[in-house]
Amino acid sequence: MKVLVVGAGGREHAIVRALKRSPQEPELLCAPGNAGIADDARLVDMSVDDVPGMVRLAEVEGVDLVVIGPEGPLVGGLVDALDSIGIAVFGPTAAAAKLEGSKAYAKEMMIAANVPTAGFELAGTVEDGMAAIDRYPVVLKADGLAGGKGVVIAQSEQEARETLEGFLVGHRFDTRMVVVEEFLVGEELSLLAVCDGERAVALAPARDFKRIGEGDEGPNTGGMGSYSPVAGFDDARVKEIVATVHQPVVDLMRERGTPFHGVLYAGLMLTPDGLRVLEFNVRFGDPETQAVLPRLRSDLLDVLLRASRPGGLEGVRLEWSPASAVTVVLASAGYPESSSKGDAITGLEQFRERYGDAGAERAPDGGMAVELTHAGTARTSAGVVTAGGRVLNVTALGDGADSARDAAYAAAEMIYFEGMQLRRDIAANAQGTA
Repeated sequence: MKVLVVGAGGREHAIVRALKRSPQEPELLCAPGNAGIADDARLVDMSVDDVPGMVRLAEVEGVDLVVIGPEGPLVGGLVDALDSIGIAVFGPTAAAAKLEGSKAYAKEMMIAANVPTAGFELAGTVEDGMAAIDRYPVVLKADGLAGGKGVVIAQSEQEARETLEGFLVGHRFDTRMVVVEEFLVGEELSLLAVCDGERAVALAPARDFKRIGEGDEGPNTGGMGSYSPVAGFDDARVKEIVATVHQPVVDLMRERGTPFHGVLYAGLMLTPDGLRVLEFNVRFGDPETQAVLPRLRSDLLDVLLRASRPGGLEGVRLEWSPASAVTVVLASAGYPESSSKGDAITGLEQFRERYGDAGAERAPDGGMAVELTHAGTARTSAGVVTAGGRVLNVTALGDGADSARDAAYAAAEMIYFEGMQLRRDIAANAQGTA
């Protein structure tokens, strides 16, 4: 079995690691990968957005399954191109990926599927956007792909106008439409489900931390940490959410002729008035994946292969380690506004000596106790250096959230690069296990 993973971040490294643990012992390729993934898979230097190149690579290599990490190639039609030549692929078609490619479309689908969501209006001009706001704070969302940075919570009229001008006049993120959304108060939850075009099977719930600063201060990022499971969300509650949120969308997309295969990620807000969907993504979340997959006891490769086939998930039940996982992201200087590249990373060898060649030691139940996954890294003649905003992820498992958190931060202390940023409050209020 030969598997190609498309992507270069911490999410893709976590996917590669989980596939490497498969009893099927697949041969793993990753394009383009990073300095850490190079230890676990054969790298191919190719842009994730090079759809023809990825198709040729899969064909020449005789790949049995392609797993697509980032949203860009999904929206760009890589799944469609692979389907056309009969190569199995895990991910949605371009038509189905519009759930993430257009926030306006996602909102329309939520309404059509009767999925609870925040109140909203669509605006194509600055003045229309300002007219749609009746109170502050207000949430403004760029309609297109924005790498997790296209959402602004405007606290004032001035900030709202500046944001709308940036989106609609400056065309930041190539935006032509803005979702003006009701600001909700509550606790956030990430619930990802693997889908086969007919059904949705939930992964373990997780919670991520979007803001750069402790106490949720500062601008949004792609995510500064996460943990799983989340207290209060047992199997029964998770099934209830899937039946309310994920399955209606999967049913509607099948009825409309765009069946959804892949991961349907629901970003949820637990408000005093009930659950509301903030957003849909169409791929594994980052950094939620880094906390969720190390807890998975089932064979990920088998699950992804099944999901690539219509109805292939029938009867599938996922098994999870009872351990808690906490992931801490180490980000580069300047992130999220910019990123410092080329800074030497020290402590990697010491980390390897402490936790083993695979970057992890085994917990008593067979799960990972500590795992280092690479995101924005590159290997040079001088060693491993920073090559992006989010650089590394340290994930630890423990008997509860507190022990996992302590282990993650202790392991993170072994790593250093100039200007390194990390939040010190990841999972600080998590209460044990679910």
